[in-house]
Amino acid sequence: MERRFGRYFPDMEALHAGFRTQACFVCGLVPGAVESPRHVFYEDDRAIASLDGYPRAYGYSLVAPKEHREQVGAARMYVYTFGSNEGNAHVHWHVVPLPPGVPYEEQQGAWAGWDKGVPEIPQQEMSDLAWRVGRRM
Repeated sequence: MERRFGRYFPDMEALHAGFRTQACFVCGLVPGAVESPRHVFYEDDRAIASLDGYPRAYGYSLVAPKEHREQVGAARMYVYTFGSNEGNAHVHWHVVPLPPGVPYEEQQGAWAGWDKGVPEIPQQEMSDLAWRVGRRM
C-alpha cells in the first residue's frame, strides 16, 4: 500500500538553469561520480536505473545508458522522455508506476506536470524502495 507524503514545489527556474549549465546529472548516477543520494535499483555494464530525484509519483524512475549519449537515433519512440539538446541532454526515459485506483483524469501523463509538486519522500524510504524494486528485477 502506498504511503502518503507531503509535497513541495522545486524552484523550476533554478532546476532548468542547472540542467543547462551544470554537469550531466545522469552521468552523476554512475558510480564514483555521485554528489547526491543514489537510489539505483538496476545497473549493468551498459545501463542504469534509479529513482528520480524529483519524483512526481511514488516509484517514479529513470532508465538511461551509462555512456553519455544525446540522441537515440529513432524516428519515433513511444516512451516518455524529458530533456533536450540544450540542457539535460543525456538520453534517459521516465518510468512511472500507476497504482490501482488512480482516476482516469490523473492518468495518461497527468502525473508528469509540476503543478501538483513533488512528494517529500524521506531518503531512507527512497533507499528502501530502490532495494525493493531492485530485488524484483
